[in-house]
Amino acid sequence: MRVTKGFDCSTPLTAQTAPAFAQDGYMFVARYLVPSGVKALTKTEADLISNSALNIISVFETTSDRALGGRSAGLADGAAAIQVAGKVGQPVGSCIYFAVDFNATSSQMPTIIAYMQAASEATPNYTTGVYGSYAVIEAVQKAAVCSHYWQTYAWSNGNKSTYANIYQNLNDVIEHGIAIDHDESYGNEGWWNTKVAPITYPLTISDANLLIPFLSAGYTATSSVAAQAEFHRLANVLRKASGQPEQ
Repeated sequence: MRVTKGFDCSTPLTAQTAPAFAQDGYMFVARYLVPSGVKALTKTEADLISNSALNIISVFETTSDRALGGRSAGLADGAAAIQVAGKVGQPVGSCIYFAVDFNATSSQMPTIIAYMQAASEATPNYTTGVYGSYAVIEAVQKAAVCSHYWQTYAWSNGNKSTYANIYQNLNDVIEHGIAIDHDESYGNEGWWNTKVAPITYPLTISDANLLIPFLSAGYTATSSVAAQAEFHRLANVLRKASGQPEQ
């Protein structure tokens, strides 16, 4: 199993600290995807982190027990998270984790699950994950309301979930002048960076435009409405495959 070294922090990284952590062998950093405040990730910081060869884990947390707000809180937080994700350049398809940052009891799990379900519904273009204790990870996974799991050793009584994509194993360490928590990951973390590779298309524009006139000729030659619709559809398939707008 692949194990990757990472950390999380509430202090924004700088042009000095981001590359320093990368040089220490860290591969990812978890930062707060929140609308405002001193711990909030910004587009400038996201670019700086990405240019330092670190990946980003997004976590939404305003208060530690926010998940006890249930469904209404999950919908509101999901909506806020995707607004911030767009501003900082987080690509669709990557993960947004939502934090359950307290010692949740079994009686609170239904409310936490409702929160996570709503957060997932509110972020349809992103995958969603939960941060929490062993009990939280196990309960949320069983409910199948998200697809990524970040477990903390805190409140876990020595238990470690087999579902954890990320595991937080040490808190409050000072490195490069800031407080961090240590994490390790095992794959399918849902991380991202702003250095997204450009989209490549399976068909060149010139080749598509050489083929489309043949379809246009077929469109003109037939009086069948159904056949014309099919010729038109196929022409748009070629346009889409070559990165051109449909007509």
